[in-house]
Amino acid sequence: MMDTTILSWVTFIYFAAFVFYLFRIILGREFWGKLATGTALAGLAAQSVALIIRWKTSYDLGIGHAPLSNFYESLIFFAWAIVLLYLLMEWRLKNRSIGAFVLPVAFLLMAYASIAPGINNRIEPLIPALQSNWLTSHVLTCFMGYASFTVAFALGIMFFLKKDTNAESTNPGVFARLLPSEFLVDELIYSSVALGFIFLSLGIITGSVWAHYAWGSYWSWDPKETWSLITWLVYAVMLHTRLVRGWRGKRMAILAVVGFGCVLFTYLGVNLLPSLHSYMT
Repeated sequence: MMDTTILSWVTFIYFAAFVFYLFRIILGREFWGKLATGTALAGLAAQSVALIIRWKTSYDLGIGHAPLSNFYESLIFFAWAIVLLYLLMEWRLKNRSIGAFVLPVAFLLMAYASIAPGINNRIEPLIPALQSNWLTSHVLTCFMGYASFTVAFALGIMFFLKKDTNAESTNPGVFARLLPSEFLVDELIYSSVALGFIFLSLGIITGSVWAHYAWGSYWSWDPKETWSLITWLVYAVMLHTRLVRGWRGKRMAILAVVGFGCVLFTYLGVNLLPSLHSYMT
């Protein structure tokens, strides 16, 4: 299918963008940064076209649903949301260094969707539980939240790298100088987590309404629901300690990494357990 062919090429485009971002912070030449941004934008545009084609194809087949219904499509949308949020951040901050930490995650998601065994990339009819408009709202909000938490995770890794580089040298090289200050990274971690928390909260709410529609219960302590709540609580604690206890810097970076681990288990790990959400595997 045309959409899967385009998406396969997008995988390589995101990898190229990552390499260009890396060249930019290693070599310190803005040429590589501009090339990286242009490449990432091209990848996002191509991926958007592929998603639209996939959506239109589903209607042509008489199925008619958004490309958000199975594991393959969720991986693709997850990567799309990460790149979109990152490019908006880059546009606002005028700093391209963060791309070297964010783009690898998008590339790995796309690569996993393309080459992992057993992933079904076909467009198929929705099972009865998914035949609801709440599906799109739930998946959109959850994955926009996951994407925000991914950006926070990348910023956490950047914080540790910046801190270690500053600690080891009184005269940091180009690599360290091109990274944002520890203060700015800390503020960006907080902003990304706050945005993700709002989206995840909306995702849990819409998911509860959808669960009531599909299974007759707002909450059933399904593994996916339980770990979504755990993830929500981790980030709630993170925001609480920031606002009430004044936690900053290293503590926030650690919590960003821990929270992302919970996100990955909520998204991937619970698929190994018996779940009402097994259709996402």
